[in-house]
Amino acid sequence: MIDLTTWNLSIPTDTEPSTIETARLNNGFQSKYFRRHSDGSVTIWVPASGSHTLNAEYPRSELRETQADGSLAFWYHASADNYLSAVLSVKQVPSKKKIIIGQIHSKDEPGSRKDPLLKLQYHHLHGVGRIEALLRKRPGDKKVENFLIAENVQLGERFGYDLRITPSGNLGISVVSSDGDEGALYKELSAHWGKQLLYFKAGAYIQDNRGPSSEGGKVTFYWLNSLHR
Repeated sequence: MIDLTTWNLSIPTDTEPSTIETARLNNGFQSKYFRRHSDGSVTIWVPASGSHTLNAEYPRSELRETQADGSLAFWYHASADNYLSAVLSVKQVPSKKKIIIGQIHSKDEPGSRKDPLLKLQYHHLHGVGRIEALLRKRPGDKKVENFLIAENVQLGERFGYDLRITPSGNLGISVVSSDGDEGALYKELSAHWGKQLLYFKAGAYIQDNRGPSSEGGKVTFYWLNSLHR
């Protein structure tokens, strides 16, 4: 089951993206971008031809962390132990073969430029799926480092990821697939991230914006949970 009580949803509707607020999302919302299944899982679809926000190049169907009342969630990593865990499978990739499946994002604070601290990417490279961490050293940096976390994660194969930022600013990323492929990364974050308000995102944010309406990314989530304790 997926607990959606602390998420909203952005979808790439025809003329511009739409946000499905937390209350509506939890009142049984479905569309061609977000399908519920009897086992409690959800399938998220985003076409390469979909609309995108003004400050982004690519379309997305993506969940964004909120409070239970629907207000946007933001947190300093020093305030708690912060976790995001998911179990999912990637069903389809666009022609550029890349989908962002999880993020630790930064609020638009001085110096942040709304930059993600981390993007977790599924990359179907040369017919083999791999999970990559795109990590920004400091807020405002244009360059990101690309770390290979796990490989041989095929299309349709179920896998899980866990993201954690400790109060002291240590980042942990781990991935385990149903076939036993796994990997992890642990990094101490720059102290500059301690000044940034952060939040989690999860879904299908394709790194592509060209192609017919049938081209895009499709991801099924079987489990998703964010926790701050």
